[in-house]
Amino acid sequence: MTEEIIIAGFGGQGVLSMGKILAYSGIMQDQEVSWMPSYGPEMRGGTANVTVILSDERISSPYLTIFDTAVILNQQSMDKFENSVKPGGNLIYDPNGILHHPTRKDINIFKIEGAQISVEMGNTKIFNMVILGGFLAARPIVQLDNVIAGLKKSLPERYHKLIPLNQEAITMGIKRLEQVHKV
Repeated sequence: MTEEIIIAGFGGQGVLSMGKILAYSGIMQDQEVSWMPSYGPEMRGGTANVTVILSDERISSPYLTIFDTAVILNQQSMDKFENSVKPGGNLIYDPNGILHHPTRKDINIFKIEGAQISVEMGNTKIFNMVILGGFLAARPIVQLDNVIAGLKKSLPERYHKLIPLNQEAITMGIKRLEQVHKV
């Protein structure tokens, strides 16, 4: 099994953290892992993306131009990466701020209202964990226990008190993912 993922959005949305947690989760499952972040010089508010590869076999290159799954969190990323999903692959997106929704018919399309759900839960900082939960619902390639272990590894110890809230956000994302189109 090899899963090649791009997560893309604005800086400040937790894009890179989400990728790092996924990478740590893969490590916890004894998988080969690649984590390659990319962001503009303005950081918060600029575009950011991260490529994550999880595999049972050695990874030959971290550089990818097509992906099994794209997690899209803003319109610029939708414009840039919608056509980079392999036929039969998956596109997961938060419709908040998306003006042109995905139109491809050869991929599975999922929607997760991460911004809305995080507001409902009373903390917009858990947005990325809601999105991560949506990803896990669509692509259960890492076990939830390993995601929580990856979260503990990723977060500084002073923030470990927030792990239950993050776990609740992941669970909410798992429950609230909607499939828009199925191949």
